[in-house]
Amino acid sequence: MATITFLRHAPLALKNQKCYNGHIDLEIDTTLVDFKQIETIQKQKYDLVYSSDLKRCTQTLDLLGFSYKKDERLREVRFKDEFEGKSFDEISKMPIYDEKYLSSFESWHEFIAQESIEEYKQRVNSFLNKLPKNNDILVCSHGGTIKLIHSILTNTEYEQSRYSISYLETFKFNI
Repeated sequence: MATITFLRHAPLALKNQKCYNGHIDLEIDTTLVDFKQIETIQKQKYDLVYSSDLKRCTQTLDLLGFSYKKDERLREVRFKDEFEGKSFDEISKMPIYDEKYLSSFESWHEFIAQESIEEYKQRVNSFLNKLPKNNDILVCSHGGTIKLIHSILTNTEYEQSRYSISYLETFKFNI
């Protein structure tokens, strides 16, 4: 049986953690990397490795010593420019912020994201649908994208999913 392993990239600098980092191209902070996790991941063998084209993912795979194919469809959701790289605390202090946006997932997403949830799902699904069969695959991506993939593969609603994944954590799915 083949598996797809989804890996969240290595940690970002503390100032960039817990921020809306969509398409912003941030580097990992190797001083925060748990090298025991790296060793565990390196012991696995994969037929194919894919990565978001953003540095935080490619640098993670470089750190692991894996060869990979970049794919921009694996990026995080695209946030609006005014929110990109900001924390919730920073956003909540902006003049355009209103608590009404927190009333539902849909209203929050529409407020903060440039890319609709439908566009995001289509982009990620187009990647998943093109994956070769009968291969053990590693995919390095972002927390939100892996949450979306988890919801797609387990047939649960993204909005309702409480699934989250830590830096350098993996999620495996048998195909």
